[in-house]
Amino acid sequence: MSAEVVAAVAQAHRRDWARVLAATARLTRDLDLAQECTQDAYAQALHTWTPTSIPDRPAAWLTTTARNRALDVLRRESVLRRALPLLVSEQAVPGPEDGLDDDRLRLVFTCCHPALSREAQVALTLRLVCGLSTAEVARAFLVPESTMAARITRAKKKIATARIPYRVPPPEHLAERVSAVLEVLHLIFTTGHTAPTGAQLVRRDLVDSAISLARLLHLLMPNDAEISALLALLLLIHARADTRRSATGRLQLLSEQDRGRWDTRLISEGVALLTDALRRQPPTRYAVEAAIAAVHAEAPTWQDTDWAEIVGLYDVLLRLWPSPVVELNRAVAVGLRDGPQAGLDALTPLLAEPVLATYGYLSAARGDFLRQLNQRAPAADAYQEALALTENEVERAFLTERLRSVSN
Repeated sequence: MSAEVVAAVAQAHRRDWARVLAATARLTRDLDLAQECTQDAYAQALHTWTPTSIPDRPAAWLTTTARNRALDVLRRESVLRRALPLLVSEQAVPGPEDGLDDDRLRLVFTCCHPALSREAQVALTLRLVCGLSTAEVARAFLVPESTMAARITRAKKKIATARIPYRVPPPEHLAERVSAVLEVLHLIFTTGHTAPTGAQLVRRDLVDSAISLARLLHLLMPNDAEISALLALLLLIHARADTRRSATGRLQLLSEQDRGRWDTRLISEGVALLTDALRRQPPTRYAVEAAIAAVHAEAPTWQDTDWAEIVGLYDVLLRLWPSPVVELNRAVAVGLRDGPQAGLDALTPLLAEPVLATYGYLSAARGDFLRQLNQRAPAADAYQEALALTENEVERAFLTERLRSVSN
């Protein structure tokens, strides 16, 4: 097989996996069979496509192939009647879903059913909707691959035995279900925004999936302020995507990015969504996070950033969503408002926080403040600790550069 075909199949996997799997699951009513047939379709593409016959619409080819494979299995094994009850496909009642026929959204709501634990919801969504391997999902959860494989298997079995409907819930159940979906989409985005491992800073496939699904939710529930706020947050952060690495591939911090290259269309859309969300209800977690991103997006230069406002927003966020990571981000903002010693003092209590014991960004932040205070030896120790906790190669290269700057 040619490199061109391999690249085309890899691109189709990143872009279309969820769509192909979800369409096949709608036919099979069996997630395991749908996953197997989707994998077979991609394998067949590798052996069937040639550089001159790559389909113009790879997703359509893959979906047809996967569904044909599923039909063959169902006919050959005569299990159609037994398979149908495993994943009941109920018709949604007339309402917001009319005209919104997206199998991926059905798959997300199935993976995020309240009968499953939150960890199972996230793991299933990453595995089935985003197409991550079991090993990649295991790394995201910091558990052995065998543990994650068993967790995913149990979750799929529970969907089958509980006959969880494969559908977007009817209107009366949407509100109680949507918070889990939003949390999962936020995690998918953050996992893609800075990939936990590998040579790429960004997993664009995960970022695009999260934004696409958030847009679908917004179409489904346009008056839901929390959905609007989450979509605003994703767009405002994603607006900076093209400036996060230099022409040579080096990581660029907010202070170094060319703001003239930020996507003003996404920023305008994000600010409008946030304004609408805040008009509808008091600030919630995603709205406050989006407001912080908006402060950055609307500052014409790094020096013009209103750090006092950002610290105040983090204070609000801590009341709404207490989290050690939020405390860390607030401490960094304090240092940027009041100076490196104030930032270092704000970070010190977090050193005893168990949740942050393996969080490399805490050590990296300490290293930066210590470097600014010209405490070179402690800064080097902090950067070394951050390196030991970081597996993304782009971030590792940046930390190595910082370590050298305080080691010479």
